[in-house]
Amino acid sequence: MNLQLVALGLLTGTLTGAFFALFDVPIPAPPELPGLMGIVGIYFGYKLVQYLGLSVDIFDSVGF
Repeated sequence: MNLQLVALGLLTGTLTGAFFALFDVPIPAPPELPGLMGIVGIYFGYKLVQYLGLSVDIFDSVGF
């Protein structure tokens, strides 16, 4: 993992959140911890499936 990219992502997110707060615009993310944990869960689930090497070809499943 590239720590520099992680720091840049955190900085970008912080500046974006500050922008939304400054202009009193609702953030495009869940404003409470349970919603945020749902997003973290989606990320972990995605990484778990990648780690296990699982995949489904959608087009093959529907016959295209």
